[in-house]
Amino acid sequence: MNAEKQLLVDEAVHEKIMAAAEEVKAWGEAAERDARDLVNQPTINNWLEAMGLESERFHQGEAPPSMAQVWTMYGQGGRHPDRDPLHAMMNVLTDAGFNGVLGTNSEQSYDRYLRVGEQVRVTTALDSVVGPKSTGMGVGYFVTSRSTWYVRHEDGHSERVATMLFRVLKFVPKVTA
Repeated sequence: MNAEKQLLVDEAVHEKIMAAAEEVKAWGEAAERDARDLVNQPTINNWLEAMGLESERFHQGEAPPSMAQVWTMYGQGGRHPDRDPLHAMMNVLTDAGFNGVLGTNSEQSYDRYLRVGEQVRVTTALDSVVGPKSTGMGVGYFVTSRSTWYVRHEDGHSERVATMLFRVLKFVPKVTA
């Protein structure tokens, strides 16, 4: 670790964090789960209304691409699996004293529109852990996870339909006077 990083975080703490990151990355695509419901028109209608969008296309059996995540959200009582890469890495950082969290950005890509009646599933992988970095919020690590959405076909093969990189900053809040 270079001298600048040594000043930000104890070297043993940094090494422990990075070793945990490599272990979690090795899980690959994990935390697989199916959507509770098939892609359906009532949910598409509600989403369009909530977003203030109107498009005839989305009343004819296709869902807006940006809805990919909607189908696999946990819901009110949902719990992430024990081997969920993002939550596992967040726990490592929390245990190391990085208890602040700030969502920084996400990058989404869509391979195709979803169609009413399709069953969607999602997997999550740890993409990267970068740090320590000194930010306006405090010293922390940027954690990026990659979610991938698939549709299962009748012949058993899965087709990737969307991906999302989601980045958060886990940090020790800066103490202000």
